[in-house]
Amino acid sequence: PIASAAMSSSFTTLPVRAPRLAPMLCAALLACYVVWGSTYLAIRIALTSFPPFFQMGTRFLVAGALLMGWVAWRRYRTPGQKPRPTWPDARQWGHALLIGGLMLGIGMGLTATASIHISSGLIAACIAVVPMMISGWGLLWGRKPSRGELAGMALGLGGVLLLMRGASFAASPASVACILAATAAWSLGSVLSTTRFALAPGASGFASEMLCGGALLMLASFALGERPQWPPQPAAVAAWLYLVVLGSLVAFSAYMYLLAHASAPLASSYAFVNPLIALLLGSALAGESVTGGEWLACAVILAAVLLILLARRSR
Repeated sequence: PIASAAMSSSFTTLPVRAPRLAPMLCAALLACYVVWGSTYLAIRIALTSFPPFFQMGTRFLVAGALLMGWVAWRRYRTPGQKPRPTWPDARQWGHALLIGGLMLGIGMGLTATASIHISSGLIAACIAVVPMMISGWGLLWGRKPSRGELAGMALGLGGVLLLMRGASFAASPASVACILAATAAWSLGSVLSTTRFALAPGASGFASEMLCGGALLMLASFALGERPQWPPQPAAVAAWLYLVVLGSLVAFSAYMYLLAHASAPLASSYAFVNPLIALLLGSALAGESVTGGEWLACAVILAAVLLILLARRSR
C-alpha cells in the first residue's frame, strides 16, 4: 500500500540505458571477426606444404591437446576448490564426436579442400550464408522464419548464385560442392551443439570437440593417402602455427563460447564481417584477383545476412 501511494502521488522518469555486451562477449566477437577473417588466407598459405585434411587434422589435434592439458592442469591445481574445470563424461564425448565430425571433419576439411582452387576471399563470401543455413536447420525444431528472414534467405541465395557465375567458381565445380557441403555441415553442427547434443561446459567441451574432429580429419587424411611436403616451406609452417594458436585455441573457442552464451544471430554475425577482411587481405597480401561481378555478389550476400540479423533482432 505504501508503494502504491508513492507511485500514485508522483512519477519519476528514470534514464534508460542501452544494454551493453559483457567484456567476454565483446572479446569473443572480436576474435571471430578479425582472426577468422584472416584464417582463410592462412589456410591457403599452409596448403603449399600441408594437404587439406592433414593440415586441419594436425591443427585441431594439437590445439585440442593443448587446451585439454590446460584443463587437466587446472583440475590438478585446484583439487579441493570450486568451481573446478569439468571433465567430459562418456555421453559428452559422444556429442563431441558428432559435433566435431560435422563442424571440423566435414566443415573445415572441405573448406580447406575448396581453398586449393578458390581464393580465400570468395571462400569466406560463400561461408557468409551460415546464418541462412542456421535458419533453415531451425525449421527441423519448429522454428519458423519471419518474413524478413525469408526475404534475407532469398536474397542470399541470389547472391550465392550470382557469385558462382564468376570465373573463379566456374573453373572448379567440385570446389563449389565442397564449400556448400562444408557450410551445411558447419551450420548443422552449430545448431545441434545448442539444442540436442550439448558439449561439456567450458574449455573441456571445446577441447573434446577439437580432439574428436581432429582425429576424424586424420583418418580421412590417411584414407586419401595425403603426404605433407618435407621439409615444409617456412611460410606454410608459420601459417599452420597461426591456425593452431589464433584460429583454433582463440577464435574457435570464442565461437563455441558465443554459441553457449549469446543468441544465434549474434554468434553467427561473424559471417558478414569475415568476407570483407578475407577479401581485403587476399587482394593486398596474396594478389588474389576479384572481379567486379564477384564484388557485387559479395555485397548482395552481406546485405542478405544483415537483413536476417535485423529481422531476428526485431523479432
